[in-house]
Amino acid sequence: MNKTHTGGCHCGQLRYQFSGPLHDIAHCHCSICRRVSGGIVTTWITVPTSAFQWLAGTPSRYDSSSTCARYFCGHCGAQLALVTHLSPETIDLTIATLDHPEQAPAERHIWTDSRLPWLHLDEHLPGEAEETL
Repeated sequence: MNKTHTGGCHCGQLRYQFSGPLHDIAHCHCSICRRVSGGIVTTWITVPTSAFQWLAGTPSRYDSSSTCARYFCGHCGAQLALVTHLSPETIDLTIATLDHPEQAPAERHIWTDSRLPWLHLDEHLPGEAEETL
């Protein structure tokens, strides 16, 4: 049985769901992901488009390259999805927008030639429950 997973943007105007296992999850280090997200890495899950649907709202679209379209909330700006013309049967969703991202650990890194040289996703680094600076 395929489990249904849900997610959405920060403000709640966009909601989505997909069914299937939580696999094919990758940390992307490309410079485009950094620029559009404002983060140093974006973690994606790739799912079949046939298993995905928008539940609420209509996302805004940004063509970030000649092969990729990114979908985001036009109200709060959250980046939610990416479709590439090179793989039209799948959609990539940002793990951070899942309702339960803790259930979806990354399995690999992609675009590692673009990785920031000082970035190490090691568990031994100290953590803070909230930002203290």
